[in-house]
Amino acid sequence: MKPDRAVLPGLIGPVLILVLLTIVAFIARPITPIDETRYVSVAWEMWLKHEYLVLLKNGAPYSDKPPLLFWLFNLGWAVGGVNEIWPRLVSPLFSFGSLLLTLSLGRRLWPGEGGVQCHAAWILSSCLLWMLFSTTVMFDVMLTFFVLLGLRGLLMAADGAMRRGFIWLAAAIGFGILAKGPVALLHVLPAAALAPWWRPGLNWKRWTGGVLLAVLGGAAIALAWAVPAAIQGGEEYRRMIFWGQTAGRVTDSFAHDRPFWWYLPLLPALLFPWLLWPGLWRRFAALPRAGLDGGLRFCLAWLLPVFVCFSLISGKQIHYLVPLLPAFALFAGRLLASGENKGEGSGIWLPALAAAALGLAMIGFAPGGAAYKLGELENLPRWPGVALALIAALAAWSGRQASWRMASLAVLGAALCVLIQCYAADTFWRRYDTQPLAREVRKLQQGGVAVANDGRYHAQYQFFGRLEQPVDELKTRAEIQPWFERHPDGVLIFYGQPQPGETPLFSQPYRDETALLLDAAQARARGLLK
Repeated sequence: MKPDRAVLPGLIGPVLILVLLTIVAFIARPITPIDETRYVSVAWEMWLKHEYLVLLKNGAPYSDKPPLLFWLFNLGWAVGGVNEIWPRLVSPLFSFGSLLLTLSLGRRLWPGEGGVQCHAAWILSSCLLWMLFSTTVMFDVMLTFFVLLGLRGLLMAADGAMRRGFIWLAAAIGFGILAKGPVALLHVLPAAALAPWWRPGLNWKRWTGGVLLAVLGGAAIALAWAVPAAIQGGEEYRRMIFWGQTAGRVTDSFAHDRPFWWYLPLLPALLFPWLLWPGLWRRFAALPRAGLDGGLRFCLAWLLPVFVCFSLISGKQIHYLVPLLPAFALFAGRLLASGENKGEGSGIWLPALAAAALGLAMIGFAPGGAAYKLGELENLPRWPGVALALIAALAAWSGRQASWRMASLAVLGAALCVLIQCYAADTFWRRYDTQPLAREVRKLQQGGVAVANDGRYHAQYQFFGRLEQPVDELKTRAEIQPWFERHPDGVLIFYGQPQPGETPLFSQPYRDETALLLDAAQARARGLLK
């Protein structure tokens, strides 16, 4: 997995970008609801109850995700105690590992061409989508790591080390399923099935048998958790982990229907700055003339079938595409490296112009500009917009030289990601930090007061409050009256806008509303009780 020594100096820039993004993420935003706070809360309940097989959320079995991320959180807490820092470091660490594995794939696909590895490192480390999820408490970068490990195993097997390669593939499939479920198979099996296209001459029967054995081996690794968890969790939990995460999840995806082309207009932003660079498009245009080598075919066999599959599924989320970004980075890196000495370069004026325009828009929405409030965003500073416009101008100037072009584009992408977070930092901390209310809930529970949540509860207060009891979930307003009859001294977490003269027990901004703690009298004054 080690990159070529000649490539090591080229890793410094991409690694510095990852370090900078990690630091900025800690400063600019908290662990945010709904997803991030839910996942650390599931890990907290695992820690609290020493229950490592059946996942729990707010005291109830949680079957939406497999356990690997939560195990890793608990492993870190076992070493350093329960803290917020370790869960926020897991994705950056997997991002670094994914960067190394991407370089390893590049070395196997194009031996002796270190320029491809360097280009791929710059591209992957500075794609906007990759930067965003490299610092979030989610599963996608971890899944990417195991996908890359499995694809590396495929290449090892294709190079002749079949036994060792398929062992790596089996391990990657198993841990990939434990990371995010059976979707791990979708990311590796198309490339395996299309091996005769990207690596002609393979012994097809032996290859197919090896892939099938690797899938069975990976399934065995996943079942080593799933079977004991199903036995311990009961019939409903067993049904959900064996069925709900596969066919049931595909069926549920139609609840958020999006057209098949939904991803396409988003790609220039998700792959910023690289997909806006005319130099890369020139290399795409030259492909019919230059043809596809085996490495490019491998990247396409990995990328296109999965992208088409996600496009055909109605329920689309941008983070589904994260494991495909290394394929894009390798493909684009190869094209750019092959055109370096052919006089086919160009400046980076278009992505620089887009970044500068965004910087000017950020200035306009700052206080005294075109608007003081933009959606949930408030108290917007001007300096990130000014800095982004200046960095865009500097990148456009330095990008005129071919030797500086890749680094200039990467710095431009990183600057945009960093400065947007700085721009919205005040809103992030005021509207997405659940710690103040979580601490109040903890005090109430420690005093023997029952607490309920108005509407669906995503466990957003369990971790930060270190809650040891569930919060009652009142899914409809009709449940509020009976709950207060059972708990006359209870307190309700209600979401809405403060009313004139109202004095709740506690309130704080929460997303696009205000979260208020109301006792029975205050709930009655709001008309929630008869």
